Amino acid sequence: MRVALDQWRPVTAGKAEGLARLGSAAGAASARGADLLILPEMALTGYNIGPAAVAAAAEPDGGSMDKALAATAWLHGVAILAGYPRRDAEGRIMNAVRLVGPDGATLATYAKTHLYGQVDRTQFAPGPGFAPIVVFRGWRLGLAICYDIEFPETARLLALAGAEAILVPTATMAQFHSVSTRLVPARAEENAVYVAYANYCGAEAGFDYVGLSCVCAPSGEEIARAGSGEEMITADLDRAAFAAQRRVSTQAADRRADLYAPLATTEDAPRAKPPTAQ
Repeated sequence: MRVALDQWRPVTAGKAEGLARLGSAAGAASARGADLLILPEMALTGYNIGPAAVAAAAEPDGGSMDKALAATAWLHGVAILAGYPRRDAEGRIMNAVRLVGPDGATLATYAKTHLYGQVDRTQFAPGPGFAPIVVFRGWRLGLAICYDIEFPETARLLALAGAEAILVPTATMAQFHSVSTRLVPARAEENAVYVAYANYCGAEAGFDYVGLSCVCAPSGEEIARAGSGEEMITADLDRAAFAAQRRVSTQAADRRADLYAPLATTEDAPRAKPPTAQ
């Protein structure tokens, strides 16, 4: 399966601009033979746009952005993972992504579960939980958004649920460049999964985005890496390479779940006493 990640500058003129760009990106991804296009976090509206703008742009399931996303995927024959503010039945607004197949059918939706800083917390409510693993082109896919992947528990839970690739739209700023260059490869290697990390470049309301979108193999090796500007990168997920890495990466089978109970609480884990000096 070939994935395309479009690293673009944030939308500044609302969702009409976002949907126009979506069409161009889908056409470019299809021309490169991609099966799946992944866009940055909140790609259709912009990310750091303020609570009022987020509320104005937010739509329920089946709204205009969902319909346009489905139509664009069908027109270009490519699956798309794109983000936007979603309003649920209770009126809560969440930082969401929707994965649609090349026929326009919805494959999965997910709302960001780990909120970072005041921008996230003033604009969004946290998502209720992780999305089920979805199968596309024979690959089992898990979804995360930005800060989610900085928690090792996120990638581990998705991998234990059967994910073979984790797709991560993100809005990562320059001061956090190590997430893309250090943490994302580690998440791939420690779970023996592909990780596709699609970021912004450029600036938005005081945020300077670092770019550096990437696809990392289950070995942790980078198989595609963007620079700091606007760029579309592609990478092929290789079934043979995946199987070979799973044969030597035995962490999942060797876990000691009986030791990990403190991970399920927000309280500090008991600390071992230092050894007595001899």
